[in-house]
Amino acid sequence: MKNINLKPSLIAGFLILFLWILIAIFANFIAPYDPNVHDLENTFQHPNLKHLFGTDNYGRDIFSRIIYGSRIDLQMAIFGVIFPFIIGNLIGHISGYFGGIVDSLLMRFLDITMSFPFFVLVIAIVSILGPGLKSFYIALALVGWVSYARLSRSQVLVIKNLDYISAAKTLGYSNVRIMFVHILPNSITPSVVFSMTDAVLVVLLGSALSYLGLGVQPPTAEWGVMIAEGQIFITSSWWMCTFPGLAIVLLALGFSLCADGLASILNVRE
Repeated sequence: MKNINLKPSLIAGFLILFLWILIAIFANFIAPYDPNVHDLENTFQHPNLKHLFGTDNYGRDIFSRIIYGSRIDLQMAIFGVIFPFIIGNLIGHISGYFGGIVDSLLMRFLDITMSFPFFVLVIAIVSILGPGLKSFYIALALVGWVSYARLSRSQVLVIKNLDYISAAKTLGYSNVRIMFVHILPNSITPSVVFSMTDAVLVVLLGSALSYLGLGVQPPTAEWGVMIAEGQIFITSSWWMCTFPGLAIVLLALGFSLCADGLASILNVRE
């Protein structure tokens, strides 16, 4: 019997993510102001009881914009991971299972992709396609699958030589059934754990692209955009950058703690 204990890091990470999910779902009820409405009579307000996180140069409530921005950043974390996860695991399983020329061709394509710096390649693709979330997701799907492919391939290379896989082949099961019914459930664990860590990188990358003007476009409430807008006023209105930055850190912390907890649990030995 496996004695699986929930790790404090997993519980803490789950609670943080659950809180952000609730905030994103109920943003309309939590945010006291419209995040995009200008109030030029109340620009650069310090944090106070009326505006908890202060206001920006257009008089927009920072707290409300952070609440609404959670929707965009959570969306980036989910969709920025799920497409590379699916593509990478599919390529890794096909490559590892069939081997031979199929493996050689796919791995050479993987090596070519890895020869370019990840961040530079994402920026190049987004620049070609044009700024926005759609371009961001396409860029990640084209580049981010590499790590998942390597992880899944290494697992498949080990599992396909085990006795129960040989028995499945002897029984005449199809390659598709063997790959996705017998191998996949036993090889997916490292990719699942890595996806939580990858979500942190995706959130940071998405915010960085928004900061550079290649991601979410103003006036949409997104944390990277807010930091970019507030950098000019950082010496006089520190709250414009500080609170969105703390939101990014807190969301990233949630994913990191979940990754740490999952890694501990899924590696429990009998």
